[in-house]
Amino acid sequence: MTLLRSIREVWRSRPTIEGAGVHLKRAFGNQEAPRLDPFLLLDDFRSDDPSKYLPGFPWHPHRGIETITYVLEGDVAHGDSMGNRGDISAGDIQWMTAGSGIVHQEMPRGNAQGRMGGFQLWANLPASHKMMDPRYRDVKRSEIPEVSTEGGAKVKVVSGRVNGVQGPVRDIVTDPEYLDVFVPKGAGFTHPVKRGHTVFAYVVEGSAYFDQGRDPYARKEVGRNYFDMERECLCGPESLVHYGEGDAVSITAEKAAVRFLLVSGKPIGEPVAWYGPIVMNTSEEIRIAFEEYRNGTFIKHR
Repeated sequence: MTLLRSIREVWRSRPTIEGAGVHLKRAFGNQEAPRLDPFLLLDDFRSDDPSKYLPGFPWHPHRGIETITYVLEGDVAHGDSMGNRGDISAGDIQWMTAGSGIVHQEMPRGNAQGRMGGFQLWANLPASHKMMDPRYRDVKRSEIPEVSTEGGAKVKVVSGRVNGVQGPVRDIVTDPEYLDVFVPKGAGFTHPVKRGHTVFAYVVEGSAYFDQGRDPYARKEVGRNYFDMERECLCGPESLVHYGEGDAVSITAEKAAVRFLLVSGKPIGEPVAWYGPIVMNTSEEIRIAFEEYRNGTFIKHR
Protein backbone atom coordinates (compact mmCIF):
# COMPACT_ATOMS: atom_id res chain seq x y z
CA MET A 1 0.00 0.00 0.00
CA THR A 2 1.36 3.43 -1.01
CA LEU A 3 1.68 5.91 1.84
CA LEU A 4 1.26 9.51 0.65
CA ARG A 5 3.50 11.95 2.47
CA SER A 6 1.86 14.69 4.49
CA ILE A 7 3.30 18.12 5.21
CA ARG A 8 5.66 18.25 8.15
CA GLU A 9 6.16 22.03 8.10
CA VAL A 10 6.01 25.03 5.78
CA TRP A 11 7.88 28.33 5.85
CA ARG A 12 8.48 31.32 3.59
CA SER A 13 11.81 32.36 2.13
CA ARG A 14 13.43 35.39 3.73
CA PRO A 15 15.43 38.28 2.23
CA THR A 16 19.21 38.23 2.56
CA ILE A 17 22.30 39.62 0.84
CA GLU A 18 25.17 37.42 -0.34
CA GLY A 19 28.28 37.59 -2.52
CA ALA A 20 29.36 41.12 -3.39
CA GLY A 21 25.88 42.48 -2.71
CA VAL A 22 23.32 40.22 -4.37
CA HIS A 23 19.81 40.62 -2.93
CA LEU A 24 18.01 37.29 -2.85
CA LYS A 25 15.48 35.19 -0.94
CA ARG A 26 16.79 32.32 1.17
CA ALA A 27 14.34 29.43 1.24
CA PHE A 28 16.47 27.62 3.81
CA GLY A 29 19.97 27.74 5.19
CA ASN A 30 21.93 26.98 8.34
CA GLN A 31 18.91 27.29 10.62
CA GLU A 32 16.80 24.70 8.77
CA ALA A 33 19.52 22.48 7.25
CA PRO A 34 19.65 19.88 10.06
CA ARG A 35 16.06 18.91 9.17
CA LEU A 36 16.73 18.80 5.41
CA ASP A 37 19.82 16.54 5.32
CA PRO A 38 21.56 16.15 2.83
CA PHE A 39 20.57 19.63 1.61
CA LEU A 40 22.14 22.71 3.14
CA LEU A 41 20.81 25.80 1.41
CA LEU A 42 18.39 26.99 -1.27
CA ASP A 43 18.56 30.55 -2.61
CA ASP A 44 16.00 32.20 -4.91
CA PHE A 45 17.75 35.00 -6.82
CA ARG A 46 14.92 36.34 -9.03
CA SER A 47 14.95 40.12 -9.59
CA ASP A 48 14.11 42.78 -12.18
CA ASP A 49 16.50 45.35 -10.65
CA PRO A 50 20.06 44.95 -12.07
CA SER A 51 21.58 46.78 -9.09
CA LYS A 52 20.34 43.91 -6.90
CA TYR A 53 22.19 41.15 -8.79
CA LEU A 54 25.00 42.59 -10.97
CA PRO A 55 27.57 42.67 -8.11
CA GLY A 56 27.50 38.87 -8.37
CA PHE A 57 29.62 36.28 -6.61
CA PRO A 58 33.32 37.00 -7.36
CA TRP A 59 36.04 34.37 -6.93
CA HIS A 60 35.51 32.26 -3.80
CA PRO A 61 36.31 28.71 -2.65
CA HIS A 62 34.11 25.68 -1.95
CA ARG A 63 34.97 22.34 -0.38
CA GLY A 64 32.91 19.37 0.77
CA ILE A 65 29.66 20.14 -1.06
CA GLU A 66 27.87 20.30 -4.40
CA THR A 67 26.32 23.50 -5.76
CA ILE A 68 23.44 23.27 -8.22
CA THR A 69 22.54 26.44 -10.13
CA TYR A 70 19.33 26.52 -12.18
CA VAL A 71 18.73 29.62 -14.32
CA LEU A 72 15.22 30.65 -15.36
CA GLU A 73 15.93 34.08 -16.89
CA GLY A 74 19.08 35.92 -17.90
CA ASP A 75 22.58 34.41 -17.79
CA VAL A 76 25.24 33.58 -15.21
CA ALA A 77 28.87 33.82 -16.36
CA HIS A 78 30.91 31.07 -14.72
CA GLY A 79 34.64 30.51 -14.33
CA ASP A 80 36.55 28.10 -12.11
CA SER A 81 39.96 26.73 -11.12
CA MET A 82 39.48 23.67 -13.36
CA GLY A 83 39.56 25.96 -16.40
CA ASN A 84 35.82 25.90 -17.13
CA ARG A 85 34.43 29.10 -18.62
CA GLY A 86 31.04 29.87 -20.04
CA ASP A 87 27.48 31.05 -19.50
CA ILE A 88 24.59 29.31 -17.80
CA SER A 89 21.57 30.56 -19.76
CA ALA A 90 17.80 30.40 -19.23
CA GLY A 91 16.76 26.77 -18.71
CA ASP A 92 20.32 25.51 -18.09
CA ILE A 93 21.69 23.73 -15.01
CA GLN A 94 25.20 23.83 -13.58
CA TRP A 95 25.90 20.90 -11.25
CA MET A 96 29.26 21.48 -9.62
CA THR A 97 30.84 19.01 -7.21
CA ALA A 98 33.40 20.97 -5.20
CA GLY A 99 34.83 17.88 -3.50
CA SER A 100 38.40 18.49 -2.30
CA GLY A 101 38.25 22.11 -3.37
CA ILE A 102 37.41 24.46 -6.19
CA VAL A 103 37.61 28.23 -6.61
CA HIS A 104 35.02 29.79 -8.88
CA GLN A 105 32.97 32.88 -9.65
CA GLU A 106 29.35 33.35 -10.72
CA MET A 107 28.37 36.68 -12.23
CA PRO A 108 24.64 37.15 -13.05
CA ARG A 109 23.50 39.14 -16.08
CA GLY A 110 19.89 40.04 -16.82
CA ASN A 111 17.97 39.46 -20.03
CA ALA A 112 16.96 42.21 -22.49
CA GLN A 113 14.28 43.38 -20.04
CA GLY A 114 16.75 43.49 -17.14
CA ARG A 115 15.32 40.43 -15.43
CA MET A 116 17.45 37.79 -13.74
CA GLY A 117 16.11 34.65 -12.17
CA GLY A 118 17.12 31.29 -10.85
CA PHE A 119 17.97 29.13 -7.87
CA GLN A 120 21.05 27.75 -6.18
CA LEU A 121 20.87 24.59 -4.10
CA TRP A 122 23.69 23.27 -1.93
CA ALA A 123 23.92 19.53 -1.28
CA ASN A 124 26.27 18.07 1.30
CA LEU A 125 28.77 15.28 0.65
CA PRO A 126 29.46 12.42 3.11
CA ALA A 127 32.86 12.19 4.80
CA SER A 128 33.86 9.44 2.36
CA HIS A 129 33.46 11.87 -0.56
CA LYS A 130 34.40 15.23 0.96
CA MET A 131 37.83 15.10 -0.67
CA MET A 132 36.81 13.53 -3.97
CA ASP A 133 38.05 15.09 -7.22
CA PRO A 134 35.89 18.08 -8.18
CA ARG A 135 33.77 17.89 -11.31
CA TYR A 136 31.67 20.29 -13.32
CA ARG A 137 28.54 19.49 -15.33
CA ASP A 138 27.05 22.11 -17.63
CA VAL A 139 23.60 20.79 -18.62
CA LYS A 140 21.92 22.72 -21.42
CA ARG A 141 18.19 23.30 -21.61
CA SER A 142 17.95 21.06 -24.67
CA GLU A 143 19.38 18.12 -22.66
CA ILE A 144 16.71 18.27 -19.95
CA PRO A 145 13.69 16.12 -20.91
CA GLU A 146 10.16 17.38 -20.31
CA VAL A 147 7.55 14.76 -19.46
CA SER A 148 3.76 15.14 -19.61
CA THR A 149 1.92 13.09 -17.01
CA GLU A 150 -1.54 11.53 -17.06
CA GLY A 151 -2.62 14.00 -14.39
CA GLY A 152 -1.90 16.94 -16.70
CA ALA A 153 1.43 18.09 -15.25
CA LYS A 154 4.58 18.92 -17.20
CA VAL A 155 7.85 17.98 -15.56
CA LYS A 156 11.42 18.95 -16.47
CA VAL A 157 13.60 16.11 -15.20
CA VAL A 158 17.06 17.34 -14.17
CA SER A 159 17.89 14.38 -11.95
CA GLY A 160 15.81 11.33 -11.12
CA ARG A 161 13.07 9.65 -13.14
CA VAL A 162 9.49 10.44 -14.16
CA ASN A 163 7.36 7.96 -16.13
CA GLY A 164 10.47 6.02 -17.10
CA VAL A 165 12.32 9.11 -18.37
CA GLN A 166 15.62 9.77 -16.57
CA GLY A 167 17.26 13.15 -16.18
CA PRO A 168 20.77 13.89 -17.48
CA VAL A 169 22.42 14.32 -14.05
CA ARG A 170 23.30 10.87 -12.68
CA ASP A 171 25.79 9.09 -10.42
CA ILE A 172 25.42 11.53 -7.52
CA VAL A 173 26.33 10.08 -4.12
CA THR A 174 23.23 11.36 -2.27
CA ASP A 175 20.91 9.91 -4.94
CA PRO A 176 19.05 13.20 -5.51
CA GLU A 177 15.96 13.90 -7.56
CA TYR A 178 15.48 17.43 -8.94
CA LEU A 179 12.28 18.19 -10.83
CA ASP A 180 10.78 21.43 -12.18
CA VAL A 181 7.02 20.80 -12.14
CA PHE A 182 4.17 22.79 -13.73
CA VAL A 183 0.60 21.80 -12.87
CA PRO A 184 -2.20 23.67 -14.69
CA LYS A 185 -5.32 24.78 -12.85
CA GLY A 186 -7.63 21.84 -12.26
CA ALA A 187 -4.88 19.23 -12.65
CA GLY A 188 -2.75 17.24 -10.24
CA PHE A 189 0.60 15.54 -9.86
CA THR A 190 1.37 12.40 -7.87
CA HIS A 191 4.94 11.19 -7.79
CA PRO A 192 6.67 8.28 -6.01
CA VAL A 193 9.61 9.11 -3.74
CA LYS A 194 12.00 6.81 -1.94
CA ARG A 195 11.18 5.83 1.62
CA GLY A 196 13.68 7.39 4.02
CA HIS A 197 14.70 10.21 1.66
CA THR A 198 14.30 13.88 2.55
CA VAL A 199 11.69 15.53 0.31
CA PHE A 200 10.77 19.19 -0.12
CA ALA A 201 8.96 21.39 -2.63
CA TYR A 202 9.61 25.08 -3.29
CA VAL A 203 6.79 27.07 -4.87
CA VAL A 204 8.06 29.21 -7.76
CA GLU A 205 4.70 30.72 -8.73
CA GLY A 206 1.00 30.04 -8.28
CA SER A 207 -0.46 27.97 -5.46
CA ALA A 208 -1.61 24.43 -4.77
CA TYR A 209 -2.56 21.92 -2.10
CA PHE A 210 0.57 19.94 -1.27
CA ASP A 211 -1.10 17.62 1.21
CA GLN A 212 -3.89 15.41 -0.11
CA GLY A 213 -5.34 15.00 3.36
CA ARG A 214 -5.53 18.79 3.81
CA ASP A 215 -5.47 18.33 7.54
CA PRO A 216 -4.23 21.06 9.87
CA TYR A 217 -0.85 20.36 11.41
CA ALA A 218 0.92 21.65 14.49
CA ARG A 219 4.07 23.70 14.14
CA LYS A 220 6.63 22.56 16.68
CA GLU A 221 8.94 25.50 16.08
CA VAL A 222 8.24 29.19 15.68
CA GLY A 223 10.57 31.62 13.91
CA ARG A 224 10.25 34.88 12.08
CA ASN A 225 10.22 33.12 8.71
CA TYR A 226 7.41 30.72 9.65
CA PHE A 227 3.77 31.51 9.03
CA ASP A 228 0.37 30.07 9.87
CA MET A 229 -1.30 28.07 7.13
CA GLU A 230 -5.00 28.08 6.36
CA ARG A 231 -6.76 24.88 7.36
CA GLU A 232 -6.43 23.24 3.94
CA CYS A 233 -2.68 23.81 3.53
CA LEU A 234 -2.80 25.96 0.38
CA CYS A 235 0.83 26.94 -0.34
CA GLY A 236 1.75 29.99 -2.40
CA PRO A 237 4.85 31.59 -3.98
CA GLU A 238 8.19 31.47 -2.12
CA SER A 239 6.89 28.81 0.26
CA LEU A 240 8.98 25.78 1.13
CA VAL A 241 7.05 22.59 1.89
CA HIS A 242 8.94 20.02 3.97
CA TYR A 243 7.37 16.58 3.78
CA GLY A 244 7.12 13.82 6.36
CA GLU A 245 7.73 10.14 5.70
CA GLY A 246 6.04 8.11 2.96
CA ASP A 247 6.26 6.64 -0.53
CA ALA A 248 4.76 9.41 -2.71
CA VAL A 249 3.68 13.06 -2.81
CA SER A 250 0.42 14.36 -4.24
CA ILE A 251 -0.19 17.95 -5.34
CA THR A 252 -3.47 19.40 -6.65
CA ALA A 253 -3.84 22.81 -8.32
CA GLU A 254 -7.54 23.48 -7.78
CA LYS A 255 -7.56 27.27 -7.47
CA ALA A 256 -4.67 28.27 -9.77
CA ALA A 257 -1.82 26.84 -11.83
CA VAL A 258 1.38 26.18 -9.90
CA ARG A 259 5.08 25.77 -10.67
CA PHE A 260 7.42 24.31 -8.09
CA LEU A 261 10.73 22.55 -7.61
CA LEU A 262 10.47 19.06 -6.15
CA VAL A 263 13.73 17.84 -4.60
CA SER A 264 14.64 14.70 -2.70
CA GLY A 265 17.82 13.02 -1.53
CA LYS A 266 19.31 10.39 0.78
CA PRO A 267 20.21 11.78 4.22
CA ILE A 268 23.86 11.51 5.24
CA GLY A 269 23.42 11.51 9.01
CA GLU A 270 26.88 12.85 9.86
CA PRO A 271 28.13 15.84 11.90
CA VAL A 272 28.21 19.11 9.96
CA ALA A 273 30.89 21.77 10.45
CA TRP A 274 30.00 24.75 8.27
CA TYR A 275 31.69 28.08 7.81
CA GLY A 276 30.85 30.19 4.76
CA PRO A 277 31.49 28.24 1.54
CA ILE A 278 33.21 25.30 3.27
CA VAL A 279 31.24 22.41 4.75
CA MET A 280 33.10 19.59 6.48
CA ASN A 281 32.54 17.21 9.43
CA THR A 282 34.75 18.84 12.08
CA SER A 283 35.96 22.31 13.05
CA GLU A 284 39.54 21.11 12.57
CA GLU A 285 38.80 20.29 8.93
CA ILE A 286 37.35 23.79 8.52
CA ARG A 287 40.49 25.32 10.03
CA ILE A 288 42.71 23.31 7.67
CA ALA A 289 40.64 24.31 4.63
CA PHE A 290 40.96 28.04 5.29
CA GLU A 291 44.64 27.71 6.21
CA GLU A 292 45.24 25.97 2.88
CA TYR A 293 43.27 28.67 1.07
CA ARG A 294 45.46 31.35 2.63
CA ASN A 295 48.75 29.60 1.86
CA GLY A 296 47.87 28.54 -1.68
CA THR A 297 47.54 24.77 -1.18
CA PHE A 298 43.73 24.61 -1.22
CA ILE A 299 43.40 23.26 -4.77
CA LYS A 300 44.19 19.53 -4.96
CA HIS A 301 43.14 18.81 -8.54
CA ARG A 302 45.40 19.33 -11.51
